[in-house]
Amino acid sequence: MTQPTAIAMPVKSKRLHSIDLLRGTVMIIMALDHVRDYFHASAFLYDPTDLTRTDVPLFFTRWITHFCAPIFTFLAGTSAFLNGTKKTKKELSFFLFTRGLWLVIAEVLIVTLGWTFNPAYPVLILQVIWALGVSMMVLAGMIYLPLTAILVIGLALIGAHNLMDVPATAGTHTTSFLMGVLHEQHFFFMKPFSIMMGYPVTPWIGIMLVGYAFGQLYLPTFEAGKRRKTLISLGLAAIALFIIIRFINMYGDPHPWSAQKSPVFTVLSFLNTTKYPPSLLYILMTLGPALLFLAFAEKPLNRLSEKVVVFGRVPMFYYLLHIYLIHIMAVIAATISGFKWSDMVLTGWVSMNAQLKGYGYSLAFVYVLWILIIVGVYPLCKWYDNYKQANRSKWWLSYI
Repeated sequence: MTQPTAIAMPVKSKRLHSIDLLRGTVMIIMALDHVRDYFHASAFLYDPTDLTRTDVPLFFTRWITHFCAPIFTFLAGTSAFLNGTKKTKKELSFFLFTRGLWLVIAEVLIVTLGWTFNPAYPVLILQVIWALGVSMMVLAGMIYLPLTAILVIGLALIGAHNLMDVPATAGTHTTSFLMGVLHEQHFFFMKPFSIMMGYPVTPWIGIMLVGYAFGQLYLPTFEAGKRRKTLISLGLAAIALFIIIRFINMYGDPHPWSAQKSPVFTVLSFLNTTKYPPSLLYILMTLGPALLFLAFAEKPLNRLSEKVVVFGRVPMFYYLLHIYLIHIMAVIAATISGFKWSDMVLTGWVSMNAQLKGYGYSLAFVYVLWILIIVGVYPLCKWYDNYKQANRSKWWLSYI
């Protein structure tokens, strides 16, 4: 199976609606987690997936957002493939490498500042944008391989990376830093700045490679009915594989599930897979339903889905916009609550700030604010989407 260098016939736009709709959906859900980070009282006390302290609504508020990063990374690979149908391999490779490099730089300089509001950059927070950037740079070289090879390598990275599961290595020496980049979430305390390695890249690279190979299902020559059947089969297979491997409880996640104080919490334990880095089970759990979503989303847009698609077409713009907006609102909320505004100027992740203990609001407040933020940023996202479509000749728009 080989990838065509270029395809004269453009991909029909209607086939892209399902991809943009899924991407827009997860972008909206993603904001819920970030609002919770900055506004929910428990965010400064314990992890929402800590089964000894959480409750069911809070657990699922966090759990539903697990779908965002793997789906977005997977679809980024798919979009790269479709982009390649209009470029030579050399052109696509250059674009992927430069866009990936831009994303890494943006993570360090723009996104980190949005999370911390600290221009001294005491800590660099390397999360999903960093992982996307590194994955794109790797993909830039991988596209010269046959699609079968790309798919096999991607699946191997997803399926086998949990073989590296070992207790976290402390310190800042080369070995631990390399493991932090590849497989271990780690906070490196260094000078002149520290590094929060939130997204080790190995499995994210695998997800993007598989997403790239997946793009062939959206070629104009691939019949829609066959694609739907393929998506359903793959989605159900991924979910079934998740259930089977998770039930066996021997591989696929560094944290096995266990019987809890009630049947409901036992189910929560079963679903409580590892995100940092995303385990095999985490990936199966999130991408399986995503494939089913794509299978049933190929239909005309309605008034609601037309708006959701807008977020899916301007993901980077939306991502930067919502981070800064949420943080600005959190500064105001903290000040109103009697805390210092400077308490929200961070030296690490927001929930790591001990001085914010006692600050925060109810989960209902979080949901209301989340909805208001989504509604509030929509007009700007719509404006930018229209601007992009009216100025396709401007090369720099493809980077934002």
